[in-house]
Amino acid sequence: MKKPNIVILGAGYGGIMTAVKLQKSLGANDANVTLVNKHNYHYQTTWLHENAAGTLHHDRTRIQIKDVVNTSKVNFVQDTVTEIKPDEKKVYLENGDLSYDYLVIGLGFEAATFGIPGLEEHAYMINNINSARLIRQHIEYNFAKYNNEAERNQERLNIVVGGAGFTGIEFVGELANRVPELCKEYDVPRENVRIINVEAAPTALPGFDPALVEYAMNSLEARGVEFKIGAMIKEVTPHKLVFEKDEQREEIPTNTVVWAAGVRGNSLVEKAGFESNRGRTPVSDELRPNGYDDVFIVGDCALIMNEESGRPYPPTAQIAIQQAEHTAANLKRLINGDGHLEPFTPDLKGTVASLGHDDAIGVVFDDKKLFGWSASAMKKVIDNRYLLKLGGLPLVLKKGKLNFFH
Repeated sequence: MKKPNIVILGAGYGGIMTAVKLQKSLGANDANVTLVNKHNYHYQTTWLHENAAGTLHHDRTRIQIKDVVNTSKVNFVQDTVTEIKPDEKKVYLENGDLSYDYLVIGLGFEAATFGIPGLEEHAYMINNINSARLIRQHIEYNFAKYNNEAERNQERLNIVVGGAGFTGIEFVGELANRVPELCKEYDVPRENVRIINVEAAPTALPGFDPALVEYAMNSLEARGVEFKIGAMIKEVTPHKLVFEKDEQREEIPTNTVVWAAGVRGNSLVEKAGFESNRGRTPVSDELRPNGYDDVFIVGDCALIMNEESGRPYPPTAQIAIQQAEHTAANLKRLINGDGHLEPFTPDLKGTVASLGHDDAIGVVFDDKKLFGWSASAMKKVIDNRYLLKLGGLPLVLKKGKLNFFH
């Protein structure tokens, strides 16, 4: 009997955890498992804002795939996916193609720019290791340049962050910690630097508990962050950002706009012909798209509804990891000839947002609110728990956040 081919696209949270779980649960003769990823490393998307601000080196965020995937059990292909043909059961890569019996799509997100003029061309995005590194270097370059010009140029010291959702708030929290260090290093007075957070919604952190939002804003404002709430970004040029608030247009001179206000699923999923809403495909209880029983979608590309709220679950790392574990278990059932697949239900343990290295807010364990140091410690526990699941204690010791007092 021919061994089925399982192909996993993407080594983000969903893809790499599916591969790791399958290598543990399947015997060598059960299936051929192939993991495809553009880079030879997995990275923690939830740490990228720290890399972008320069508060955590990007090598801490990267995990070499060979360190967690047993390449004698899982075939790793470093290549870029160019097309998915579900009717042909084929995936096309830049350097070849793969046929599959079962496909797991975990291709992650792209920035959604909502058609705002100039945003795509002139704003920086926190999308991956390389884009985060670019932001860090760009900010440092502007600080270095400031004192090396005959005329002081305020654009260099105005850092504008679009979006006060999760990523935006976590990023400005890191910037609030980083800017005093940069000021010291480059002889720039702290009062000359502005960190400005622009959000179209009527509140920062929409959907979060109001008491936690108030704490977060107070903490960040005390460290010099300015908020423009209920302000729609209208245009970004190389030297300014234009926003509208209360029907008044305002301009901020800046050459550093970081966009953290919207993501969509990978456009390859749309192009594959699956039903799709901004690159996210509605999936069944077993995480399969309509009409394709041999395809599973996990992470940012999967759209699952929260029946209670009537809204989709947000695409978080927590859900992607759970989807991966669930999909690996269902694939094992299919390969063992058990046609009954278990339905997936997210088990949300809570949400914690970092506000810098020793401050955070969160809701855990059925609505217990955390503020400050205790929330920050919980965030590190969550991060370390993921590393433990992925690569055991050695990975926690190598990459984990073990200093709970900083």
